[in-house]
Formats: sequence, structure tokens, C-alpha cells
Amino acid sequence: MDPEASLSPAPGTEPKPQWRQWLRWAGTLLTLALLIFIAAANWNDILTVFQRISPLTIGLVLVIMVASRLTVCGRWYVLLRSAEMNITPWQCIRLVFAGLFASNFLPTTIGGDAVRLTGAVLLKFDAATIAASLVMDRLVGMFGMATLLPVGIFQVFSGAAGPAALSLAITPAKIWQKLRQFLASLWQVFLRWAKKPLALGQAVLWTYGHMACLFITIWLLLRDMGQDVPLWTIGGLWVLNYFITLLPVSINGLGLQEFAITTLYTQFAGVPTETSLALALIIRVLYLLASLPGAAFVPGILSAQGAAQKNHGTS
Repeated sequence: MDPEASLSPAPGTEPKPQWRQWLRWAGTLLTLALLIFIAAANWNDILTVFQRISPLTIGLVLVIMVASRLTVCGRWYVLLRSAEMNITPWQCIRLVFAGLFASNFLPTTIGGDAVRLTGAVLLKFDAATIAASLVMDRLVGMFGMATLLPVGIFQVFSGAAGPAALSLAITPAKIWQKLRQFLASLWQVFLRWAKKPLALGQAVLWTYGHMACLFITIWLLLRDMGQDVPLWTIGGLWVLNYFITLLPVSINGLGLQEFAITTLYTQFAGVPTETSLALALIIRVLYLLASLPGAAFVPGILSAQGAAQKNHGTS
């Protein structure tokens, strides 16, 4: 999942009711079932689409996807340094990749932000400042995506008709209501960085770098699949997918992200269903592969946390 796609409170600030967990499980299973049904009906065509992608393109987009993860590191690093955290670039990279790995491979046990927070605390950084920086990191990511939201909405209204257009026209309003509630509750966090416009500007630039990496990745994949979709259209529709995936109805956006990508690019970019579905599956795999380096850092963080808790309990 996109590392900044979350409307959850800062780690450790609010326990999740049990019904929300059940809702996410139900939403995940439902969307996965729909995807399996669509894939089964178009499987031969999907395989044909996969075969069109050259190994060179696969290697290139994987490098670009790793670069997009590094832009996330850069954004958080700028925010931490502006908060007078004496963190090194390597420490920041380790924590971010550990969080990405946890988000993609341990979604039901521990979240990526929780891993980042835990790792930073174990490095003797102030927990309150780290938690605030994680929230600000999300806000900056959302702001960057929101600047392209009008482009995505224009794509919906200019190229859609019927029930699909109506359903996607209603969805942004619901997401915007949720987003407003989230931003209102985090106003004090924003004020903490509002006095540091240079750091905020740099963080936004890192976000735009992250977005460019994602859009170029999709453009390259669609090009090999025989689809000539303008980069502007790709960006607008991806932003819609981003905000749809914010809805807390799926674990880590699993299934929901793939379903949204398939629907958006089929309905509003004229991409065939089998190609859109193949694109969604490849993006998920790229996310997983790009987060694999974090596997080297998560065990150390979790074991150090366990040792610290044990020592605290015996002291």
C-alpha cells in the first residue's frame, strides 16, 4: 500500500474498536472475491497482457518504485530535522523501510507507523515529537495528492456516464468529510510546523517526487501493455484511487486498491479491463518488492522492543 495512505490517528493515540477490524476483514474479503471473479473471467487475456511487458521495463519500474520509497524517507527526514531531531539519513531510511515492510507484510499485527515510532524511541528520540512528525508526514502526503484531486474529478465528470459516474461522484464527498474530521483533530500538529515554512516546502517537494515516480511507473507499464494514456490522466486517476483507498474498509487497502485501479482506468481512461487489472496486480507486487529491504530491520526493532519491555517489567 501507498505509505502515506492512511486516515488513522497517530500510533498509540486511539485503540481501534473490534467492529472496525471485522469491517476491514469483511471489506477485504469482499473486494478480493470480486477481483478473483473478474480475473477468472479474463485470465487468458490478463496473461497475454503480462507477456507484453519487457524485462527491461520491469527492472526499470522496480528501480523507480524503490526511488519513490526513498522520497518518503526524504520527506520524513526533513520534518524530523526541522523538529530538531538529530537523526541521520541512514537511521531514517532504516525506520521508513521497516515501517513499509510491516505495512505490507504484517498488516494485522503491527502497523508501519507503530514500527517507525518504536524504532525511533529505541534510538532514544522523543516519542511525542516522533508521533507528531508521523502525523505531519501523512498530512503533507495528503496535501500533495489533493492538489491533483481536481484533475481526477474532471476525468470522472468529463468521461463518465451512468451508475459508475454517479458512484464515483459520491465517493469523493464522503472521503472529503472524513478528511476534514481528520484535519480538524490534527490542527495543533500542523501549527507545530507552520512556523517552519521552508521545511514544509521541502517536504511537499519530496511528496511531488514520490508522486512523479508512481505516475511514471504506471505510464511505463501501460505503454508496454499497448495503452497510450497521458501522464496527466494517469496522475488524476491515481489521486482518486489514493483517496478511495483511504476508506477504512479494507486491511492495508488490499483488494480495495486493486478494485479501484481496475474500475478507474477502465471507466475513465479507456483501458481494457484485463489491462487495468494486470496493472493493479503489478503495482501491488512492486509495493511488496520495494518494501522487502525493510525485512532486514524489522526483526531488530521488534526484538529490541521485546527486550526493553522485559527489562522494564523486571526492574
